[in-house]
Amino acid sequence: MAIAALSFGTLSTAALGKTERLGGIYNISYAGFTVGKGSFSLILRDNAYSAKVGMEPAGIGTLFSTGKGGAQATGWMKGTKVLPSTYTMASRASNRNFYVSLGQGSGHVRTTQVTPKYKPSKTRIKVTGEHKLNAMDPLSAAIVSAPSSAKVLDPSVCDRKLPIYDGWARFNINMKFKEVREVSSNGYNGPVIVCSARWEPIAGHRPERRAVQYLAKNAKIETWLAPIGDTNLLIPYKVSIPTATGTLVLKAQQLNLPQTSASPKKTASR
Repeated sequence: MAIAALSFGTLSTAALGKTERLGGIYNISYAGFTVGKGSFSLILRDNAYSAKVGMEPAGIGTLFSTGKGGAQATGWMKGTKVLPSTYTMASRASNRNFYVSLGQGSGHVRTTQVTPKYKPSKTRIKVTGEHKLNAMDPLSAAIVSAPSSAKVLDPSVCDRKLPIYDGWARFNINMKFKEVREVSSNGYNGPVIVCSARWEPIAGHRPERRAVQYLAKNAKIETWLAPIGDTNLLIPYKVSIPTATGTLVLKAQQLNLPQTSASPKKTASR
């Protein structure tokens, strides 16, 4: 959930009706060891988007888990806002199935289906209908918009609050600008904007839980965002979440992004 959430528009296309297809393969590591692989795909047409992610164990992760899962989201761009329409997530872990379906509209979560439901708890902060207003699913939150295609590396890209509801919990991701870097790797060659990210629990959590307290106080979370061609959209290149026993990192192993008009096409080594 954290990666999906932390792993963070309007679309400017050259011609009406033009479709952009992009995607990437991500490596997931913990304390320096590969534990999983992730995939991400995004289709953009006019002001509509369709996104899909998948995750499964890899490396030493196969020794501890056979679980895998994926999620899909669709929606629209209006001005500088991402307006989700649908979101579904299905996964299996520890011999249990997990499923979420969110119906969304006008920037609000309208309907929710979730399995399993949380067990009753006196200490859990209850999610109310009000918490689902002005909220979005975690996958749509990963699509980040800049004020314009000329400002994809502007500090304002980072300086924002993402209000997220994943079907079980409502939380904010509060982002702040840190710096702009040039990266050169098998996944992507070019500039990225680095944002700090703070997880702010709102509802659905149990405040006394040590993991909740640790994550809420964690000031070292970062997300690195890569621009998408000549658009004003960015997608995650890297997400880093330090924990008490090691750092959880999601990093692009290969990104297939559209060519920009101002630079030659960047290719990834395989």
